[in-house]
Amino acid sequence: MSVDIENLLAKQAITEVIYLYCRAMDRIDAELGYSIWHDDGIADYGEVFTGTGRGFIDWVCDFHRGILSHHHQVSNVLIAVDGDQAISETYGTVALLLNDDEKGLMEVRGRGRYLDQWSCRDKRWAIDKRQYVLDVGTIAPAVEHTPRWGKRDRSDPSYSLSKTLKISN
Repeated sequence: MSVDIENLLAKQAITEVIYLYCRAMDRIDAELGYSIWHDDGIADYGEVFTGTGRGFIDWVCDFHRGILSHHHQVSNVLIAVDGDQAISETYGTVALLLNDDEKGLMEVRGRGRYLDQWSCRDKRWAIDKRQYVLDVGTIAPAVEHTPRWGKRDRSDPSYSLSKTLKISN
């Protein structure tokens, strides 16, 4: 197989892992979240969290269970591959809906970038180190809260679809 095709396949595999990260966050799926990092992977989210990838997943899943709703999106995925190593920059947006005891219903939005270092071990691409850079953060009152249809666990309809299409990491 040519190097160009191998690089394209690696980029696609990495992109899918990035997408699975959002799914793991929004479905509060710790097992899926663990698969994003290698076992010795590091997550650096600045003042919010610095530690292992697994530790970050445990922390963020616990946090998400305590709020009303959340939604993660990624875009502008840039990846450079060199053999079994890669780097990527991915723009990310998160929206969090929470009840503040003093201020009421609030929406928190974060817009930033994931700066990831990757490696392919045993034919699996995963993160060795992630640095999250927050570019814009806003907090504003939420006018209303529409009941969500999606579920924040494996009872979400996407998981039954995933079984049919075998989407997983």
